[in-house]
Amino acid sequence: MAISPLGLFAEKESSAADRLNSATEVIRDMTHEGDKGIPQDLLSKAKCVVVVPNMKKAGFIFGAKYGRGFASCRKQGGVGWSAPAAMRIEGGSFGLQIGGSDSDVILLVMNDGGMKRLLQDKFTLGGDAAVAAGPVGRDSSATTDAELKAEILSWSRTRGVFGGLTVEGSTLRPDHDADKELYGRDFTNREILMGDAKAPPAAMQLMHELDRISAVRSR
Repeated sequence: MAISPLGLFAEKESSAADRLNSATEVIRDMTHEGDKGIPQDLLSKAKCVVVVPNMKKAGFIFGAKYGRGFASCRKQGGVGWSAPAAMRIEGGSFGLQIGGSDSDVILLVMNDGGMKRLLQDKFTLGGDAAVAAGPVGRDSSATTDAELKAEILSWSRTRGVFGGLTVEGSTLRPDHDADKELYGRDFTNREILMGDAKAPPAAMQLMHELDRISAVRSR
């Protein structure tokens, strides 16, 4: 009998508030890495940020990726950020693979096309939206044309090692259960990311870290 890859992740999951705290730590750590972190000029240009703390990857013949995180987009005019919208990332593969790992993941949505994808109910990275492993360093002047043309750039941190990540074939979709847990009512991710929702108290630390990115940008 075939087993769903997502059956590999049967452990009890954390609350939405706990995941917001973890996402805040990921943003703080992965943007403070200096020469080993996300280039500041890419942070400055990004339309939206997606943070997935502790994305699971496991496999025994069938492989899978699964994570729950949050997205936020710059407000019109580029000043400030939207309240966080909950997201799920999922993907599967087939082949010789045994073992598992946890990774912290950051996706930067670099243009309006990528942002439109993020506002949809579901899209595939590398299929519906062009995605590339993000470069590492203080600035991105040495990046390739493919990276600069990508709608979404991706990075991960696994066991303290930070670098670009390939997430092609994975899907991103709204996490409606987490949104309702945070906001107490049904919001669509489009409504949240377009500024129709007020950030809940649990998101204040994450909003502070996103504002810090904006402050660096404006210097």
